[in-house]
Amino acid sequence: MSVLNLHTATTISNRALAVGREISAAPLTVAVLDAGGHLISLQREDGASLLRPQIAIAKAWGALALGKGSRLIAADAQQRPAFIGAVNNLAGGNLVPAPGGVLIRDQQGVVLGAIGITGDTSDIDERCAIAAVESVGLLADGGSVA
Repeated sequence: MSVLNLHTATTISNRALAVGREISAAPLTVAVLDAGGHLISLQREDGASLLRPQIAIAKAWGALALGKGSRLIAADAQQRPAFIGAVNNLAGGNLVPAPGGVLIRDQQGVVLGAIGITGDTSDIDERCAIAAVESVGLLADGGSVA
């Protein structure tokens, strides 16, 4: 697979929501972006709060923009707050440095896009994202803090 299409993006999104229901997560919002940062799929569960679509998109967009999962971006924000603040300013405030933004890679490691999830704790958001991506045979690159 060299591009992320609507069918795959929707399958990933549906699976993320299903994982959220399996673990009794709070209402989730899931955004799937292509490698160019364009929105392919956005789903917001009933009961999700007002800004959740923007947050989900920003988590995914930030992962693409910086080439790493938003967990690593959150670690950067702790270690280099001025840098992440400046990057977020350049991004027009569209960067959310919290886990839940995961790069989607093919089996060769090529970035196909990203998924961003918000609604529960950031760790649960990320857990749902990783499980959803892996469920379709793609690689989830959320980053890890060693």
